[in-house]
Amino acid sequence: MNKQPHFIPAFHFHWLTRWYDPVMRWLFPEGRISAALIAQAGIQPGESILDIGCGTGTLALLIKQTNPDTALYGLDVDPKILEIARQKSEKNNETILFQRGLATCLPYADETFDRVFSSLLLHHLTREDKQQALEEIFRVLRPRGELHIADFGQPRDFTMQLISWVTRWFEEVYDNILGLIPDFATDAGFNPVQQTAYYRTIFGAVVLIRAYKPER
Repeated sequence: MNKQPHFIPAFHFHWLTRWYDPVMRWLFPEGRISAALIAQAGIQPGESILDIGCGTGTLALLIKQTNPDTALYGLDVDPKILEIARQKSEKNNETILFQRGLATCLPYADETFDRVFSSLLLHHLTREDKQQALEEIFRVLRPRGELHIADFGQPRDFTMQLISWVTRWFEEVYDNILGLIPDFATDAGFNPVQQTAYYRTIFGAVVLIRAYKPER
């Protein structure tokens, strides 16, 4: 029997997975952040796109609806959340190729994608796995390809610092709070790496990051 990979599910516990979408709609500016992340990517027709850690497929569906002439792939390790994503794409008559897999060992060939999206994934991963995932993303991106990240980041004010002090004890978010994600991306080979936006949320500071894979 194959051993199932260990992972932290959405909202930390499997039994909370079905509440993920309602809670995100009610308590988190998911729509605004997702729209800004897509806008900064400047997706072009015919591009191949990967949404890594796609969760329930909300971001992937929005990418497909706003950029129909793309080949869109969604990857997540959680089979339960992938089933929700598939149901949402079928309900909206959108073709998105969802697949189960690990961010640290992407099941794609070198230089497959033009752009990779990562929304609220990295804070689930240990430091070692964050670094490995970024190296894998770098590998599957084509030269001049782009990585677009939305995730927790370094707080800028007392309220966000207070929230971060609490959330640092959950999952693997502490490296995010220290502002290390751009450094990890640079270490993986991306250049330049830019923080493009900052959001205050009830869960803590969220930042957008754009990173480029250099041309050979």
